[in-house]
Amino acid sequence: MERLETGIHSGRLSTAEYETNFSDLHPRLDKHEALVAADRCYFCYDAPCMTACPTSIDIPLFIRQIATGNPIGSAKTIFDQNILGGMCARVCPTEELCEQACVRNIAEEKPVEIGRLQRYATDTAIHAGRQFYERAASTVKKIAVVGAGPAGLAAAHRLAVKGHDVAIYDSKSKSGGLNEYGIATYKAVDDFAQKEVDYVLSIGGIEVRHDQQLGRDFSLADLQSQYDAVFLGIGLAGVNALRVDGENLPGVDDAVDFIADLRQATNKADVAVGRRVVVLGGGMTAIDAAVQAKLLGAEEVTICYRRGKEHMNASEFEQDLATSKGVIIRHWLAPKSILSQDGKVAAIEVEYTKLADGRLVTTGETGVIATDQIFKAIGQTFEASGLGSLRMESGRIAIDGEGRTSLDGVWAGGDCVFGGDDLTVSAVAQGRDAAESINRTLAAGAQPAVAVA
Repeated sequence: MERLETGIHSGRLSTAEYETNFSDLHPRLDKHEALVAADRCYFCYDAPCMTACPTSIDIPLFIRQIATGNPIGSAKTIFDQNILGGMCARVCPTEELCEQACVRNIAEEKPVEIGRLQRYATDTAIHAGRQFYERAASTVKKIAVVGAGPAGLAAAHRLAVKGHDVAIYDSKSKSGGLNEYGIATYKAVDDFAQKEVDYVLSIGGIEVRHDQQLGRDFSLADLQSQYDAVFLGIGLAGVNALRVDGENLPGVDDAVDFIADLRQATNKADVAVGRRVVVLGGGMTAIDAAVQAKLLGAEEVTICYRRGKEHMNASEFEQDLATSKGVIIRHWLAPKSILSQDGKVAAIEVEYTKLADGRLVTTGETGVIATDQIFKAIGQTFEASGLGSLRMESGRIAIDGEGRTSLDGVWAGGDCVFGGDDLTVSAVAQGRDAAESINRTLAAGAQPAVAVA
């Protein structure tokens, strides 16, 4: 086998290989395939799949609408609950949510393909330019939304439908949040994230102000003085540190930055990757970084996770996807130090771990894995300034059941809040529900502060 060039380099593959490697992971169903897939649904009463959906989409209804030749009506059923249903159909861990709950699993161990059917319906409507909603009469109320990610976009859309004027502030140059910057490229091809943003904003009444960062360009107090309500959907900006020797060497990078760079690259061949890559972590970010490193031409890609397979946050489907692409997943390994040669990463020293009395401990046994590049995917942290006296809990924003914070007229949702599960679909649900709470509060003419327990 021909050895690839050592070190971190771009252009490891041919143009055709890049195109193949980064093609759509699950291509959209055609009409016949959608009808066949929809025909497998039992259309259950009190369907468990619907209960398992964080946005409570009426799944039996939207599938029945597809089965009767009405994908446009099906899309409206989806969008009524989840305006970002197109992206959620692509990235939502359906194998752990709605499809895991599908009763077809009992008899056949194969659920109805709910995610792909949802994509079929939503793509049909978006591609046709069908806008299902009109703005209500103006309320003359102004609401600020901080963050143009899933939570912020869902909140903004629902508020605009209610007749409010919405201004979204986002620190990036493009809207979409993690949908634009944090999702594996092969999961959302053809710039779909931005097409969905355009679709959401087409309702009108929403102004997006890019390159505006909370704490740098404005404060929460500024927004409170200018707007009738504020929604915070600011996500997680920080990345956990390894806290080992060599962490700052060239070649040690954040996995989230690698994924974002690849998502924004016009030409995948321009993105450099090592010949031998090690990814540290066990969640979706680790899987996405590892798989894409392999697709970019890395010869050896190894995920090192400090616990066992059953403890990984990445779903079993995603783990299987990684191994099918040639990624090696090694468990019970923790980083000990990063070794260098000529000022660059040369290897990582790892230490074996185990559980003792329910606690993770190291065994004292070590090993060395040769590598050119290391990606850190060990979790993100909440980092923000300009929030004033906003109450926090375990390092994130504390909210009540309606998304209200401890400050008068301020709501929050998505990854930045305490108790979230870091899923796009959950962020959408929280943004949507907070918007309903904001609307009720403004309609009542009062904005009582909430003592968040």
